Amino acid sequence: MVDNVMKNQKTGDPTVLQRQPFQMDAGRIQAHLRILETTDLHLNLLPYDYYLDRPAPQMGLAQTASLIRRLRADSHNCLLFDNGDFLQGNPVSDLIAKEGFAGGTHPMIAAMNALGYDAATLGNHEFNYGLGFLQQAIAQARFPIVSANITVGPARDAAQDQTLVAPWCLIDKQITAADGRDYPLRIGVIGFAPPQLTSWDRHLLGAQIDTHDIIVAARAQVPLLRAAGAEVVIALCHSGIGADQHAEGMENAAVPLAAVPGIDALLAGHTHQVFPGPGIRRSAAVDPGAGTLHGVPAVMAGFNGSHLGVIDLLLDRHDGVWTPVAHASQVMPIAQRDADNRMQALVATDTDIEQGAQGLHDRVRAEIRRPVGHTAIPLQSYFALVAPDPTLQIVADAQRAYAARYMQGTVWSDLPVISAVAPFKVGGRSGPENFLDIAPGALKLRHAAELYLYPNALCILELTGAGVIDWLEHSAGLFLTVTPGVTDQPLIDPEFPSYNFDVFDGLTYVIDPSQPPRCGPDGQIRNPQARRISNLQWHGSPLTPDMRVVVISNSYRAGGGGGFAAAKCARMIHQATEGTRDVVIRHLRDGGPLRPATTQVWRFASLLGTAAWFDTGPGARAHMGGLDANDISDIGPSPEGFHRFSLRF
Repeated sequence: MVDNVMKNQKTGDPTVLQRQPFQMDAGRIQAHLRILETTDLHLNLLPYDYYLDRPAPQMGLAQTASLIRRLRADSHNCLLFDNGDFLQGNPVSDLIAKEGFAGGTHPMIAAMNALGYDAATLGNHEFNYGLGFLQQAIAQARFPIVSANITVGPARDAAQDQTLVAPWCLIDKQITAADGRDYPLRIGVIGFAPPQLTSWDRHLLGAQIDTHDIIVAARAQVPLLRAAGAEVVIALCHSGIGADQHAEGMENAAVPLAAVPGIDALLAGHTHQVFPGPGIRRSAAVDPGAGTLHGVPAVMAGFNGSHLGVIDLLLDRHDGVWTPVAHASQVMPIAQRDADNRMQALVATDTDIEQGAQGLHDRVRAEIRRPVGHTAIPLQSYFALVAPDPTLQIVADAQRAYAARYMQGTVWSDLPVISAVAPFKVGGRSGPENFLDIAPGALKLRHAAELYLYPNALCILELTGAGVIDWLEHSAGLFLTVTPGVTDQPLIDPEFPSYNFDVFDGLTYVIDPSQPPRCGPDGQIRNPQARRISNLQWHGSPLTPDMRVVVISNSYRAGGGGGFAAAKCARMIHQATEGTRDVVIRHLRDGGPLRPATTQVWRFASLLGTAAWFDTGPGARAHMGGLDANDISDIGPSPEGFHRFSLRF
């Protein structure tokens, strides 16, 4: 009989497959097919953090490539796929978008060509530099790029619409079976992207493309792929592991996608998580131990090349057709923390990828070291989720200065102006090094990139006070519900993205985390009547629901990013042709030495006898002097290299 899963090896080495090869049934024709996944590479070719300007062993395709080559060598039948978000994500991608790519091949595509990828799909960040840039970049790919739910023009019929790239492809492969003979295998590969991508980059894409719901597209296209002769179907799903049940237009649809008949293996991504693993919740459909969704093998390989996803399928051939009969899924890291919580590489850097990227690496390092300003005070984001933050104040001031110039003399010049900003580098899945920590002195281009990570365009919107309240209630979902009178409880919801915690500079307000949140981490309204926001004021006077206000935000939010209905429905006053980061850079250059006067925009409600803990980077201890020692106290080290503090309400 055939084992249902691979046996544990218990080597203790995370870069060695922790399961032995399948035991084959000698009486049948059977073969082992290995599927490898990278996802959310975000143009991290080398193990280097360009924001911090130092080596970073936990990232980089050059290290993941070493695992790829090793696992290929161990398997006669191996396929390599990328799951999207490979073209954008750091100062390297910004420089390429600015300068173009010499020789006609985008550096990431060149690296993927060199590694011999079998296919890839598009993520939402592929569109951040516009459709023309994307098409030029992927034109030189020597592997198929597929996506079944991105259409040219309006999305009408998921089975008939013209798609931006091929909806799926067929890979005809000769695979070696256990009997030593080669047999033909036809593999179908289909791709999917978050349908929201057209809204998030609406300022660049206009009506050129549209999207179908992921499940609608799958139900239309997977039968066509099977009809074309696919014996094994692999779904490249640039979408996360979200709700079990399908909802029209859902962003993270990997779980219901796995239930679509005809899919044999699923590669997930987008949310930067690791699956299988303990970080994903278990449900009737999700088994984070076995690595299955609705019983279908699945992987999600982190981000920035941090992991390699591996699915092993045991195929059985009967009447000339291959069928998967057993499977195993796992992820392999390229680095891990040592006893001192420092990241240490587990694999060597691939010399071919390293040499190919060296010239670009040198140009990027020279670019990020260009001076753009000066700060008279330290700038850090360790407490940005719980207290006034100087790094947010800089962005808020830059946005307000831009809006003031634009609105001068217009019908909006006398309205209340609010600058909405959110913290980006505050730990999370990127680890305890992922914080701003800039010493007084020269500010370089890399610091400006840290202050504003994303290539969003600045937008000026008109809302009512009611819309502002709704927006803030959504943002306040960052906090878990705390119990009054309890002093040992978590404060921050780890599933709520920090970039959705918008702070409305220009207002003052109180957040009461003892009340239930209106929205969950996915942006869906859970408690419509919930009220966490109170004492909302503009210059000392109440902000009433019927007041007209101006909110400065960004193209991601205005396009519906994060599910903020108030932002998406707001009236667009102006959308800048330059990115918010460029606005910040000009502010740094023109404003003289920075001494941001951090404004007490919001505070927590007083809850006597109540405290909650939060995790931040260990560097936070050096900045305790600027905080109220009666409110925040040091608890000590916490898991994964973070440091824990207690906040008293």
